[in-house]
Amino acid sequence: MSKPHINVTPLIDVLLVLLIIFMVVTPMKPGSFDARIPSEPDQDSIVEPDPRTLVVTVTADSRLFLNREDQKATVADPKNLIDRLAQVFKQREENEDGDVSRVLKTVFIKAPRALDYGSVAKVVDAVKQAGARPVSLQIDELE
Repeated sequence: MSKPHINVTPLIDVLLVLLIIFMVVTPMKPGSFDARIPSEPDQDSIVEPDPRTLVVTVTADSRLFLNREDQKATVADPKNLIDRLAQVFKQREENEDGDVSRVLKTVFIKAPRALDYGSVAKVVDAVKQAGARPVSLQIDELE
């Protein structure tokens, strides 16, 4: 009795068809992507930031500011910042007549590049503890 063998002809036919398909489709893929780089803004077109924007600034000596207002708080002891943010959010809720979904609780954190990651993480935790959602990091002077 002879051993059974596998007929590979249909398999080779399928592979050749797939090879032809890939050879035809490959040149249609874009070779590069054109990036549009924004131009420098005119001095006349500089937009003022929204006055409701909350920016927590961490200085090099670990002091905390809320929109340029010294909070008498540090990274190690952010209690005054937490209390002030909670007060701002409570006022905003009262102004929106209890419609919590419309209350703006976005907070940006701005820290110098030389500051260690752990200090920034502590500030993020403190801001979240005050009720901020979402919390974003602000990046300035990209090189």
